[in-house]
Amino acid sequence: MTKTSAIFELILQASQKSDSLSIAELCRLYGVSRSGYYRWLAARPERERKEASDRRDFDLILAAYTAHHRHKGARSIQMVLLHQNPPVEMNLKKIRRLMHKFNLVCPVRQANPYRRMAKALRTSNVAKNLVKRQFEAYGPRRILLTDITYIPYDGKFAYLSTILDAYTKQILAWQVSSSLEVDFVLATVRQLLEKHGYWPVNR
Repeated sequence: MTKTSAIFELILQASQKSDSLSIAELCRLYGVSRSGYYRWLAARPERERKEASDRRDFDLILAAYTAHHRHKGARSIQMVLLHQNPPVEMNLKKIRRLMHKFNLVCPVRQANPYRRMAKALRTSNVAKNLVKRQFEAYGPRRILLTDITYIPYDGKFAYLSTILDAYTKQILAWQVSSSLEVDFVLATVRQLLEKHGYWPVNR
């Protein structure tokens, strides 16, 4: 409701009281024109009809939004409505308008962190399997394992890079980053060299 409409509504309510001022006096008091008030009053039945129609359509949208216990965006809502019996045809512009009008928020699909990590770490180079998963057969500080995982927080993701001694299970170096840039992984390697001053030597 606009500010002017709210003022006209107050004037209408005041005018219905037996001891109220006249319409002209009320309009002058609220700083609006009398002709504008009467135009607003004449259009009131049509506004109420449209408001009732919007409410009925929004009830359909809300039912589609929560169908199958999963919240949806405007396009998914449109598809649910079309597959009802009987089908309900409603264009996207209207669905979005009513969602905005009644404060129905479209959920934002978050990026899959596993898919993002796989894409960032994808490589065409495949190393030979020299260890054959015998991680503890070579003693401490001989085989190091690396991993990147994600940590959800505040609706976002942080990424954790670690270097672990396969024999002792000790975390030798770790870094946290908000992105999967290459420097993030290299920083973990640099931390390993700075803290432990060596790099594993092949036997």
